Amino acid sequence: MSDLTLYGVEDGVAWLTMNRPEAHNALSRDLRDGIRDGFTRFRDDGAARVLVLTGAGDKAFSAGGDLKEMAETQLKVPPPDFLPYLNRTFPLDKPVIAAVNGVAYGGGFLLAQMCDLCVAADHARFGITEARWGRGAPWGAPLPWLIPPRVAMELLVTAEPISAQRAYEVGLVNKVVPGPELRAAAQQMAATIAANAPLSVRAGKAMVYAAAEVGWTAALAEGDRLFEPAYLSEDAQEGPRAFREKRPPRWKGR
Repeated sequence: MSDLTLYGVEDGVAWLTMNRPEAHNALSRDLRDGIRDGFTRFRDDGAARVLVLTGAGDKAFSAGGDLKEMAETQLKVPPPDFLPYLNRTFPLDKPVIAAVNGVAYGGGFLLAQMCDLCVAADHARFGITEARWGRGAPWGAPLPWLIPPRVAMELLVTAEPISAQRAYEVGLVNKVVPGPELRAAAQQMAATIAANAPLSVRAGKAMVYAAAEVGWTAALAEGDRLFEPAYLSEDAQEGPRAFREKRPPRWKGR
């Protein structure tokens, strides 16, 4: 991995940091490659059960695409792998949390949107600014599933950002905290997930996305299918046993 992305693991929680603060973590080709490498490393890292994605500094999670680079390359329609899109072009069964430490505009909004959970600093702002620069945001298609359709419409057609508090109120963000507390809050959320049975966590994540694709009855059937391996695992016996013996569970992930 390049020095544009930093990767480390703490108590089962991996941290991937976009490290281009002097450019507001704008998504240059090298940074995009670094993010892809970080996701790959997390996917293959048996010691990491949850990933937190954040940006260096306190001004920007990511200001989005590198417009200077786009102008130089005369980018038209971005290819499908332009940015590793979790749960679409980059399948990942372990949870990812966005720790939004500043502005999340354009591609930065995309990164926050595609993560499974989101914790934001109180000074963070979220915006789909593509209409301001004549670009597109087809990746915004899932937004009416995440937030009210009229809020999605507002973001897409006005190109005006919203505050972290409003993002929380409409359901885009799980938690808003003071800026200095962001890392601790994201680590605590991630550690809580990492302490749970990994097969149950992965099935829970998969079921949420599967339910968005189908109707009520089919979603229930899909839930049965996804959770059956968790029920049949060694961990499913370890949990009740640990409760009976008044000790923390020792998960094996099988």
